[in-house]
Amino acid sequence: MSESRISLFLVPTPIGNLKDITLRAIEVLKTVDIILAEDTRTSGILLKHLEISRPLQSYHIFNEHKAVEKLVERMRKGEVFALVSDAGTPAISDPGFLLVREVLSAGLEVQCLPGPTAFVPALVNSGLPNDRFVFEGFLPHKKGRKTRIDSLQEETRTLIFYESPHRLIKTLEQLGEAFGADRQACVSRELSKLHEENVRGSLAELIEYYESNPLKGEIVLVVAGKEEKKETREERQASKMEKWNKSE
Repeated sequence: MSESRISLFLVPTPIGNLKDITLRAIEVLKTVDIILAEDTRTSGILLKHLEISRPLQSYHIFNEHKAVEKLVERMRKGEVFALVSDAGTPAISDPGFLLVREVLSAGLEVQCLPGPTAFVPALVNSGLPNDRFVFEGFLPHKKGRKTRIDSLQEETRTLIFYESPHRLIKTLEQLGEAFGADRQACVSRELSKLHEENVRGSLAELIEYYESNPLKGEIVLVVAGKEEKKETREERQASKMEKWNKSE
């Protein structure tokens, strides 16, 4: 499909190291009519670094519902937009879903460029199984938080959460209560930045570590899923006998 027919590009931006911007992302940002930014000040710094001079318009969680209709109408008239978040891929725990849905409903084309997103490197370097995983994003701050955690007790896939520094210990404690303090996990912070840190251990060990090592920065928490019960030799034999008896 020709990019000239696309009305909205979702453009991932670096989560830390500015060198992680892709050549194609730079090309798109240079050619669109308007760049929609979660925070125009943050995006303005990146665009200045890349020597890109395009009109910036604020688009964030507090104005997206009011802005969508007018933006779609402008796209109908031929304007081409790029959507960027402060860091990473738009719509992943950031505004974007609502706009994408409405643009598609209007019969217009959307394209998301591949690029940085924080949970992928956190998952891969955690050392935990990454063939199957669940991205949970941010847990509810208050209402529904315990219910959400409890609903994951039987989940066998690796779990991925986004968390803030001041809530991390509380989250580790709550997960420990629900999953068991010996459940393995990894806390990644400041990914791709100068002070990147990945701390691995049980939930209990991580709590002990962060009680004496306060942290700052963006955090991704990766937690092992519940260990699947392995069938014993006797259970396998019994299962085979049951199937054999049923076939007789």
